[in-house]
Amino acid sequence: MRSIQAFSAVVLLLTLFTIFFSSFHLSTIYSHKDQPLSPQVHDSDVTTQSSKQVSLTKPPSVDVLNVSVSEDLRKTIPRNGAYWNRLLYSALSILDQGNLPLRGDWSNCRETNPERLQTNVHDLASYPVLLQDFLQGLNCSSSPVLINQSHKCSSSQEEGHDQTFLLFAIKTTPGNFERRQAVRDTWGKEGVYQGGLRVRTVFLLGTPPPDAIDLSTILSLEAKHFGDVLQWDFQESFFNLTLKGNMFLQWTLRNCPHASFVFSGDDDVFVNTPALLRYLKSLPASQASHLFVGHVIKTASPHRDPNNKYYIPLSFYDGPYPAYAGGGGFVISGSLLQSLYSVSHFIPFFPIDDVYTGMCAKALGVSPEIHPGFMTFDVKEQDRGNLCVHKDLIMIHQRSPVEMKKLWKGINSPLLTC
Repeated sequence: MRSIQAFSAVVLLLTLFTIFFSSFHLSTIYSHKDQPLSPQVHDSDVTTQSSKQVSLTKPPSVDVLNVSVSEDLRKTIPRNGAYWNRLLYSALSILDQGNLPLRGDWSNCRETNPERLQTNVHDLASYPVLLQDFLQGLNCSSSPVLINQSHKCSSSQEEGHDQTFLLFAIKTTPGNFERRQAVRDTWGKEGVYQGGLRVRTVFLLGTPPPDAIDLSTILSLEAKHFGDVLQWDFQESFFNLTLKGNMFLQWTLRNCPHASFVFSGDDDVFVNTPALLRYLKSLPASQASHLFVGHVIKTASPHRDPNNKYYIPLSFYDGPYPAYAGGGGFVISGSLLQSLYSVSHFIPFFPIDDVYTGMCAKALGVSPEIHPGFMTFDVKEQDRGNLCVHKDLIMIHQRSPVEMKKLWKGINSPLLTC
């Protein structure tokens, strides 16, 4: 396994050096005459790492505004003896008193007293290891940044194209360079699209497991060249996606606070960017300011099978899930980000990130909107190669890098007749 990882790292490094020295002028599959090059990258944003020493940057805090939690959330999530439910209502009690819950510093936020958790969760020993680890870090909500892009949304030199209309926030992992590059070359390509709509892209990363090969040098090179890599000092895992989303909220409020819309998605989705921009541009102001749209799961409940990836023990959470948009890809209004971040201080982190976003939205009284163009569970098998089926869709999950490039070229071809 280590030899395979080492070989993969060498391939990535060679690929990056080839791009760095030979491809400054990346080919544009979909272009407009007014589309500028990617914004300048500031080397000071990239914190270089080594296997022996890591320099951490603690960003300034983001304000927490006064918020109220809707009665709908309180009615949806029952008050009972499950551990997470107890944590929720304890935090809501603090909110009702007009106070903020205390959160420890990153250096000492993990629960190190096993007796405390065992006292509150009687069957803790039966929980999967990843869920036990999640519980130990439940109060860890503000990780130091390893690679930053604080100038990502700084004003462009081109007047009239300053404000970010759509910000792509793509969840990825350190080793997924090929997926990131496919996104950059296709639907996530930064620039000003038709109608003067500026699109920017960031990739959200944690750190690989301790026994994985060190990719920090490669990531630093990638971050400096493309200016779109954000990395924090927490370990990549499925249950840490909620923390990753919270860190992105903090980063956006600090560095890109005027983005009109944010698309949050995985690095294996395909987005029809022109179709998405047309949809967002067509929205009335009242809808655009409170938008939470995607493939909506309305009547979901926790999976109780311990072998299921989404397993949630009854002793941890007891009740249905609020309606939520599938985490493969959804869009949310930039004007909602501050409220989402503020209310997250009273909604304990939940191990499934899209469910957690649905909880926070429900707390704000915002309901996810269904859009048939978001295909979280893909199109019919017989339609996967049909370009006309994809022409008017907004998002499809899942696609390989090769499939992304083929789809992007096909749906934007002037030869396509549908």
